[in-house]
Amino acid sequence: MKSKSAIEESIKVKQVILEDDALIKRIEDVAEVCIECLQNDGKVLFCGNGGSAADAQHLAAELSGRFYYDREPLFSEALHVNTSYLTAVANDYSYDEIFARMVKSKGRKGDVLIGLSTSGNSENVLRAFNVASERGMINVAMTGETGGKMSEACDYLINIPSKDTPRIQEAHILIGHIICEIIESKMFPKDE
Repeated sequence: MKSKSAIEESIKVKQVILEDDALIKRIEDVAEVCIECLQNDGKVLFCGNGGSAADAQHLAAELSGRFYYDREPLFSEALHVNTSYLTAVANDYSYDEIFARMVKSKGRKGDVLIGLSTSGNSENVLRAFNVASERGMINVAMTGETGGKMSEACDYLINIPSKDTPRIQEAHILIGHIICEIIESKMFPKDE
């Protein structure tokens, strides 16, 4: 049965992540970097294409809106949400420039850019990472198994141990949620 095998494969990927102490530590380190950025009046920016764009937008909303409970909003944004900008830059320059130009306008030293790409080779994310590095930002790559070209362009690599796009994206949203939960609970601790 195809449904059961998809669930089993998703569980297997998550089990490998669970057993990878180094990867778990990197996830926690990324959350801490985001906390430091946000506490210093910085912002967490996200970018990705297709399903990764949807995940980027989802995670930005978790930070700028709320995750588990009501609290102050955090400055977080997905770089693709302005369709007029996106289509103008893609038309006038190149689709490869859509995120880089936005990072030039919004990114500041100490901000965090989280790029999602299952292959790790999305040219527009790579160009955004280059601009972010020039500006003194922190680059976080969320990719598939190999990390692709993004593995060499980032400060933190969260590479999912899979080559299967849907399984990678499922793990990206899980890890993104973990990062959001850590940020929220540490920045806005609730009395238990």
